[in-house]
This record gives sequence, C-alpha cells and structure tokens, in this order.
Amino acid sequence: MARQPEVFVHELEPEQAQRLVKITRSTRDRIRLRRAGVVLASVQGRSAGEIAVMFAATENYVREVIHAFNAQGFAALDPKWSGGRPAKFGPAARELICRIARATPSALGQPFSTWSLTKLVFYLREHHRLVVSTETTRRVLHKAGITWQRTKTWKISRDPDFAAKMARILDLYDHPPVDGRVLCVDEFGPLNLQPRPGYGWFRRGQPARLRATYTRTHGVRQMLTALDLATGQMFYRFRDRKRWPQFLDFCKQLRRRFPAGTLYLICDNYGPHGKAEVTDWCAGHDIELVYTPSNASWLNWIECEFTALRYFTLDGSDYPSHAAQEAAIAGYVRWCNRHCHPKRHFAVDSRIRRPDYLPNVA
Repeated sequence: MARQPEVFVHELEPEQAQRLVKITRSTRDRIRLRRAGVVLASVQGRSAGEIAVMFAATENYVREVIHAFNAQGFAALDPKWSGGRPAKFGPAARELICRIARATPSALGQPFSTWSLTKLVFYLREHHRLVVSTETTRRVLHKAGITWQRTKTWKISRDPDFAAKMARILDLYDHPPVDGRVLCVDEFGPLNLQPRPGYGWFRRGQPARLRATYTRTHGVRQMLTALDLATGQMFYRFRDRKRWPQFLDFCKQLRRRFPAGTLYLICDNYGPHGKAEVTDWCAGHDIELVYTPSNASWLNWIECEFTALRYFTLDGSDYPSHAAQEAAIAGYVRWCNRHCHPKRHFAVDSRIRRPDYLPNVA
C-alpha cells in the first residue's frame, strides 16, 4: 500500500499565527483547543504521524483537521455539534403518552383507578403498539410538566348569594372602613391528644419515631381565634366547646378589646354564628357579622393562618396533656404577634378577582 503524501497547513500571515497561538492559550473548549494544537503543530513543520502521537489521535483525524483549516480557515476550529442522536419518539408518540397518563385508567377499561409507570407502559404497548421504557415515559411526562401529585378535594359553593357575599368580603379586605376594624373569626380544632405526623431534619433513613395510639380518653378542646387585619395580630381563647355561648363570650371579649367603632366579624355559616342570641347581641353592640358563602371558607383570611399554626405547632408533635399543647400554641401565637404586619392585598391577580368569576351556584 502506497504511503500517503504529507500534508501541511498553508503558510500563515503573522497576524494569523498570533491568533492561532492565542486560541491555544485561552480557549476553554476542548475540541477547539485540540484542533488549534494540531494546526499549530503543522505550522511548525511536524508530520501528520508526529502530530497524531502528540495528541493521541489517528493520522486520518490530523489530515482531516489540516485539510479543513486550509479550506475554511479558522472556522474549521469550531466544533460542529450535530445535536446528538435524534429523538426516538416524535411529537405524536409523546402526546399519546401524556394523554393516556392524564386519563383515568377505569375510563379506558382497566381494572384499577390510578396508573403506575409499569402499568402505563404495558397499556401503551398492548393497545397502541408503542414500545417505550418506564424511564423514557417518566422523562416524557416530566418534560411535558406532568408530575405525580396527590389529588385534592374542592367543594363548589352553591350559595345563591355567592357573588354578593364575596364582593362584600373583598371590599372589606381592599377598603377597610375608617370607622371600625375588620376581624376574621373562626374556630381551630378539635384539639385532641394524639401523635401527629410531620416533617423535620433527620439523618437519612433515621426519622424521629412517634408512638401509635388508638384510644384517646382526654377529650377535646376548641380554640376560638380572631385575626385583626389592621395589625395582623391574632387573639384566641381555649374552650371545652364551641357552641353559641362560647362564641358569644368571644364576641364580647373582642368588643372589650376594641371598644370604639364598628367591628366587622368575617365568619362562616357554622350554626352558632347565626344563633338569635348572638345576632341580637351583636346588633345591639355595633358588631356586624359578615358571613362567607357556603363552602367558601377560603374567603376567610384566617384560614391560611390556621395552616401555619397547624404546621408549626401540631405536625410532628405528641403532647402529653392539653395544657402542654395549649402552651405551645399560645407561644407560637405570641411569636407571630411580635413579627406580624397589617394584612393587605388578598388574592391579588387571582381568578376570583375577574368580573365574570362565578362557581357553579344553584
């Protein structure tokens, strides 16, 4: 076999040679650096075989780089990425995977109510002749923004006066009356003594353990709470019950705390809130009870405070007595009151702010 003729880079101008040296010293791209080194070695008169030994490459690779540089100049040093291996599954196959994953298995004639990746892959193979691995299926779903999530419940308000009640509450949130205070009132409970699951920082595989319990003989307690939107502070009372006498007593305590001006108490439709004894006393002491629509407790601003209260005082706890539990809750409320700020901007840019928003009212 005849020996291939030697190949060298064409003669470079001083500026070109200086640019080539600069590339070998400053570039961070490994492919560009290697090609520039091959060209520079050829400029110095080294043969293709010698250059191949220097860069642990083949002579054919060296010759290709030199020929490309002679034809294209410095553009030949830039790597030409091909984009990797083409996708095995096109848009139609990916759309099919996402559509089947979002569908309810029972609606497709399958004897189960939720998918696993294995069952989803088997269904695609059996009914659509799409052979795909579980890992590829997971990646397709992840890229499409489809993740494994716990289902949630939602009650649709069928209150015929939903729009008027919601508008009244939002107006109090957005434009608090100058002649009074807006307070969000609700009950937090029942508070029983039981180990509650929660989260914490632990060594991997060594979470904290809580006892299991099936009998609870200590009864329950109730917590009546009010959120003052003007300051962001919470006020509370612990009681054995949450019937109308306890709620009326709580209203009296709020009236004593804020003796001047009208009190606007936003509360839900729980029976004791609308008891005649309660409404009559409130009407005679300049307290207006503003009721949320039925099944729309999310309009009560105090609900998000209850979420934090439950997370930071009950989750992961196992209190030995009601006194210990109430002391922990009271300590957290005091901490919140020291770090509180006025409540403003409820549900900004939410769809409930749209003029055409209405649930499926009766």
